[in-house]
Amino acid sequence: MAKAKTITVTQTGSPIRRQKDQRATLIGLGLNKMNRTRELADTPAIRGMIEKVSHLVRIEDQ
Repeated sequence: MAKAKTITVTQTGSPIRRQKDQRATLIGLGLNKMNRTRELADTPAIRGMIEKVSHLVRIEDQ
């Protein structure tokens, strides 16, 4: 069985003084503290969330 593709997302920017929807997106990704890293499924929904806060995160494909 094929393994689902994942991406690693690390928060590099602070949510302080950001819009509420951007803060909520970071929390939805599991990134509510600086330098926190999460391994997430590579789905269109996750990619859309990452695009919204792309200036606050670093992405590594796996």
